[in-house]
Amino acid sequence: MAEEEALPVVTFGNLMTEGTALSRRGQHDKALGCFNDALKLRAGDKHCLITRSKCFLKLGDTENSLKDAEASLQIDKTFPEGLYQKAETLYTMGDFEFALVFYHRGRRLRPDMHKFQLGINKAEEAIVNCLGNPSAVKLENTEELCFVSRQAESRKNNQQQQNKPTKDQKRTKKQSPKTERQLLGELYADKAYLEKLLKDEDLMQSSTRQGIKVMDLVLDGISYLNHRRDFWQQQKPMYARVYERRLLRQGRAQDKKRKSSDIGRSIAKDMEDIELCLARGSAEESCRKAERMLRKIQGWTEEDVPNKNELIGNLHSCIGNAHLAMGQMEAALHSHKMDLDFARKNALTDAVSRALDNIGHVYARIGRFQQAINAWEEKIPLAQSSLEKAWLFHEIGRCYLELDKAEAAQDYGQKSLQSADEEGDVEWQLHATVLVAQAQVKLKDYRSAIMNFERALEKAKLVPSEAAQNGIIA
Repeated sequence: MAEEEALPVVTFGNLMTEGTALSRRGQHDKALGCFNDALKLRAGDKHCLITRSKCFLKLGDTENSLKDAEASLQIDKTFPEGLYQKAETLYTMGDFEFALVFYHRGRRLRPDMHKFQLGINKAEEAIVNCLGNPSAVKLENTEELCFVSRQAESRKNNQQQQNKPTKDQKRTKKQSPKTERQLLGELYADKAYLEKLLKDEDLMQSSTRQGIKVMDLVLDGISYLNHRRDFWQQQKPMYARVYERRLLRQGRAQDKKRKSSDIGRSIAKDMEDIELCLARGSAEESCRKAERMLRKIQGWTEEDVPNKNELIGNLHSCIGNAHLAMGQMEAALHSHKMDLDFARKNALTDAVSRALDNIGHVYARIGRFQQAINAWEEKIPLAQSSLEKAWLFHEIGRCYLELDKAEAAQDYGQKSLQSADEEGDVEWQLHATVLVAQAQVKLKDYRSAIMNFERALEKAKLVPSEAAQNGIIA
């Protein structure tokens, strides 16, 4: 009798990898099932909670999205991804003031993550459009605001239940077609189609195989589009758009004394341009823009730019990365050391971690492997996630391998593999396994090396990477 084939072992890492891949392909319902199963294996994992929160948000389930974001923050109040996801969910719910608070909190903790500044900008614009008075927004933020946001949500839900229109009222609630077309854009045609279906009485009286009335489905669709229309109008009402066009036609000159919010918006745009230039391969232009912006910021006061110190360090980092891309190693090293000195002087922990990382990369590129190891080993206590530790241990191990210190290389390779397993990242599992195998070859432990190369080959098929497969086979 043939032996039954062993069932594949389902692990937390595998479920996370599969769920992330499904979510990227837009299959959010299936991805949600993977994340639910992953949380059964590792309850309360903050990274999994955030990925599931994003999934809920994509599906329009803001209530569960907010619950997962808050659950991740109960585990770690300084978790930047949790703060950002909570802010994004609150923003989607229309709670712009509370969203603004959490965008600000995230930016204070992680000034290097520009998405917090972008969130601040869009939340401030939405508040101004709704209230017309930005000075009315207070950002005193000394206590935990979970309870406050829940109170706001509770009041909002009660009001919605009390004021909730009947299905007949939903059918009669209309705005001018021109206004709706501007607000809904491409979705306007969908709404018009659903409203046309309502006129087909026979179809409206029919039901689906699951017993759901077609009329209820159509009305739900129209209600959703009405909510989207009202939400977009709340962010940028039609009168605000008309007023902006009138200002442009009149050619009114802007006031020379820009407000702090204007300066912040300008800085965020400039930082995006600098990073975009580098990403597109225009390192020289990126460097030039960063140097010009650095001179500009150094001339501003702390009152104009509250996060001036963080920005100066960040710009030194951008300049260093541009020099590295241009092959100007000494100049890159100088800029990253400037970033490190500035970060230590101002006690900016995240900036210290960033600078040590960049310094290690430059040293490794020019073959000064021991100095690269020294920089990266100093960074280890500052690593904030298993994924960050996975690549950090891997890079240190590679340097030890280059120095013919195979035992240390194998040790760091195994640490990298352990961190990659914790994160469930197949790609870094592949890199770490190859590193361990290469170290074992140098140690003449050929049996173990072959086993690890075989494991790496299986990982390469999952990534998938044909180049990696060919390299491992060779």
